[in-house]
Amino acid sequence: MGFVPTKPSKTDRTGRPDQADRIALTEDELREITGFAADCAARVLHLFEQSLPADPRPREAIEAARAFAGGGRRTQALRMSGFAAFRAAREPAAPAAAEAARAASHAAGAAFLHPLADAHQVKHILGAAAHAARARELAADGDPAVAADALAWARAHAPAAVTTVLGRLPAAPAGGGQVGEYLRGLDGALRA
Repeated sequence: MGFVPTKPSKTDRTGRPDQADRIALTEDELREITGFAADCAARVLHLFEQSLPADPRPREAIEAARAFAGGGRRTQALRMSGFAAFRAAREPAAPAAAEAARAASHAAGAAFLHPLADAHQVKHILGAAAHAARARELAADGDPAVAADALAWARAHAPAAVTTVLGRLPAAPAGGGQVGEYLRGLDGALRA
């Protein structure tokens, strides 16, 4: 089990070294987290594809995330697929479809979780699940019970690596609207 390489500390706006603490993060953990994120996003992919059936970007992001989770390399193409899915979220008229594309973007982005004890890293772990819950809620005319069911599914299917790595990070950050609330709720439930 190898460790994900860390980069030298970045600097803040004043040029001082960033004081964020490093966390342990194995490649196996990163792969499990990415696979979980891809599973969450795949559950709502149809919402995007119903809106824009000819746009492959969210599907490609999920497939790239699954390829990494299955042992593939963490490549620039994987990173770019996440950015492409994020751009695809701007296209559909249906808000649920946009959230589904964001979930796909977060699935690919999960592979780029940084080994930093930074609350924003929680978004890399749980962002796909939170956006998927919001997509399902919007598709059900805003029924919060549908989002609650999606979040319960995510809790039940989160692999051990998700809870282990969350335990090394600060709690999810404030903000982010309804998706942020889902992110914080899921984070708290998985840490309990």
